[in-house]
Formats: sequence, C-alpha cells, structure tokens
Amino acid sequence: MTSEADTATNDDIKTMSFEQALEALENIVNDLERGDVPLEQSIRIYERGEALKAHCDRLLTAAEDKVEKIRLSREGAPTGSEPLDPQ
Repeated sequence: MTSEADTATNDDIKTMSFEQALEALENIVNDLERGDVPLEQSIRIYERGEALKAHCDRLLTAAEDKVEKIRLSREGAPTGSEPLDPQ
C-alpha cells in the first residue's frame, strides 16, 4: 500500500506533473486491485484517485490545446500553423 495516499492531501495534486500524477494514480489502482486495503482507506484513496484523474485530464486538455498542425504550401514548404482540431 502507498503511504503517500494515506498521508498526502489532495492539495499537492495541483503541483504534480502529468507523469507524477499518472504514477500516483497507477499506485492507487494497484492498491485497490490487491483488495487488502481496509474499507475506510479504500474510500480515501479512491477519492484521491478521482482527483488525480481529473488533474491528468486537465493537463492533457491543455497539452492538446497547444498542439498545432503545420500548414504546407503546394510545394511542401511550411507556411504557418493552425489548431490541430479547429472547433
């Protein structure tokens, strides 16, 4: 079991990188899948997992917003960029 999930508050999540949050989420999933976590602790770490998932979703959305598609001229030379998925 991850002691990090027991002692940390969700306030630390907003400072995590995507990779850190994903690793913490994977640890929580592993702990819950083992099935040897007491019910009260399972609820706490599940809630932390939900917060980690939401943080990862926000970071991915922000990254997707930054991705651009390069426009090419007929000759194949770059002429600028535009959003990858214009909405």
